[in-house]
Amino acid sequence: MRLIIFICCFPLFLMGQTSVEKGKDFIKQKMFSKAEAELKPFVDNNENDLEAIELLGDAYGHQKKWDEAAKQYKKLTEAKPTEANYHYKYGGALGMKALSVSKIRALTIIDDVKAAFLKAAELDPNHIDTRWALVELYMQLPGIIGGSKSKSLKYANELEKLSKVDGYLAKGYIYEYDDEPELAEDYYLKAIKIGGSITCYDKLTALYEKENLPEKAISNIEASQVKHKRNALHYQIGKVCADYNVQLDKGLTCLKVYLHNYSAKDGVPKAWANYRIAQIYKHKKDNKQALAHIDLALKELPKIEVFKEFKESLQ
Repeated sequence: MRLIIFICCFPLFLMGQTSVEKGKDFIKQKMFSKAEAELKPFVDNNENDLEAIELLGDAYGHQKKWDEAAKQYKKLTEAKPTEANYHYKYGGALGMKALSVSKIRALTIIDDVKAAFLKAAELDPNHIDTRWALVELYMQLPGIIGGSKSKSLKYANELEKLSKVDGYLAKGYIYEYDDEPELAEDYYLKAIKIGGSITCYDKLTALYEKENLPEKAISNIEASQVKHKRNALHYQIGKVCADYNVQLDKGLTCLKVYLHNYSAKDGVPKAWANYRIAQIYKHKKDNKQALAHIDLALKELPKIEVFKEFKESLQ
C-alpha cells in the first residue's frame, strides 16, 4: 500500500521540482515572464516552498512589478523573520515602488523601506548590499523625512570594515552626491588602488564626465583598458571624445577598433559606435563621412530619435 501511494505521489513531486528548476533556468536566461508563468501556479499550490516564493519575487522584480515582488518577499520575512536577505529584498522592492509613484504616495512607503533595511542590517552585520542600500537611502531622502549624511557615512564606515573597496566607493558616492567632487575623486582613486575593478574605474570616469573633465575621463578609461583589456572601453573613449569634442583622432581610432573587434558581449550595439563616429566627423566638418556613418547607425536601429535628429542636423 505504501509503495502504491509513493508511486502515485512521485509524478507530482517531480512536476514540482521541475517547475522550480525551470523557473531558475528562465531567470538565468533573463526570460522573466516565462519564469513568472512557471512559478506562479506552483507557488499557489505550495505556499511553504520558500525557494519558489523567492524565485517568483525575483521574476516579478526583474519585470518591475514591485507590488507583486514585495508581496512575495513579505511572505518570506513572515515565514523566516531571522533571514536578513529576505528583509533586504523586501525593502528593495518597496524602495523601487517608492521611486515609481508620486512623491506624496512614496512618503507612505519610506518608513517600511527603512525598517526592512535596518532589520536586515541588524540581523546580519556582514550584509554588504544592505549597507549599500542604507548609504543610498539616507543620502537621497530629504532631511525632513529622515535623510542624513552622517547616517549615510555611518554605514559607509561599516562597509569599509567589511570591504575597503565598497567603503571607499560608498564614500565617493556620498561626497559626489553632496557636490564635493574633490573628496569623491579621492575616494574613487583609493578604490581603484585597492580593488581596481571595472566598477571602480567607471565610477571615477562618470565623475569626471559629470564635472566636465573629459581629458581626465579619457586618461582614466585608458588606465582601465591597460588593466582589463576590454573592447567595450574603446567605445567609452570614443564616446567621451565625441561628446566633448576632444582628442578626435584618438576617439575615431578607438571606435573603429571597437567595431572591428565587436561581439555581443561588448554590450553597446554597433549602431551607437557609428553614431559616435558620425559625431566626430561632424566636429571635423566632414559631413559626407558623418552622413555615411549615421546612415549605418539608422540602418541597424532606425527608431532611435537621437540618430534621426543628428541626421537632420547634417541636412
